Amino acid sequence: MGRVKINNILTQLFVDSNRVKIDINLLIEKFLNEELNGDNTKAYFNVAQIEQKLSQKVHFIDFLSKNYPTSLKPLLSNRPTILSCIGNLDLFEKTKIGFCGSRKATEKGFEIARDISEQVSLKNITVVSGYASGIDLETHYTSLKNNGSTIIVLPEGLENFKIKKILKDVWDWERVLVISEYLPNAIWSVSRAMERNSTIVALSNLMVLIEARIKGGSIDAGIKTLQFEKPLFAPIYEGMPEEASGNQYLLEKGAYPLKRHRETKKANLKNMFEILDYQSGINKTLFD
Repeated sequence: MGRVKINNILTQLFVDSNRVKIDINLLIEKFLNEELNGDNTKAYFNVAQIEQKLSQKVHFIDFLSKNYPTSLKPLLSNRPTILSCIGNLDLFEKTKIGFCGSRKATEKGFEIARDISEQVSLKNITVVSGYASGIDLETHYTSLKNNGSTIIVLPEGLENFKIKKILKDVWDWERVLVISEYLPNAIWSVSRAMERNSTIVALSNLMVLIEARIKGGSIDAGIKTLQFEKPLFAPIYEGMPEEASGNQYLLEKGAYPLKRHRETKKANLKNMFEILDYQSGINKTLFD
């Protein structure tokens, strides 16, 4: 049964009907810790093992919960049914910039990723990205190194998560949130990575695309950003590798070009920050 059907059924059961409302989280916790065959020895998922390994509590947030991220609600029936989370849940409500990019970026691409993630971290903006080598890890590392915060969105279950070597020296659970929309024992797959991109985009106020190929996960995230009508920024510079033709393609489709500041030689984020300020003003008006 697919996510959309599950969400529709749960909505009918617990929202649209006159049935007695129950705590879905209790059902989730029971299911995720349920022992097989009644032998009291083997659990299908062992959440306690995950918590012991990481010394952190695992939180399960269903899409009907008041704690469910506001930014994911526009996905409607296609939103993740359950989020498994470890770390600081308060990061869900912060201003966030998502990053996607090549696993094999050029040194120039890495330099731009470091520059942008450093600038946004100093503005108290949270970084959102996946957990692949390349641009994903570079932006997480740079944010944490500069005392910023970061959200890691996994394309697999939490049982497979471990803190990667590059991040260990800067890791701080107060400034990190790791989330998965899949069952704890789910393994990585291309389809899950692509589906997960929608969550990265939806969580983020805007997205930055670095050296995307014309096919693959990075350009998929860029296309989804434009489909969701969210701002997408694509750095352009001399000597961009031919493999990064996805950036030019998305610029032609409506992405904002991102260039260097003439004086500082850093990425010029003026337009980006103006958009975030405008969004913040709208949100403040809506919730005042």
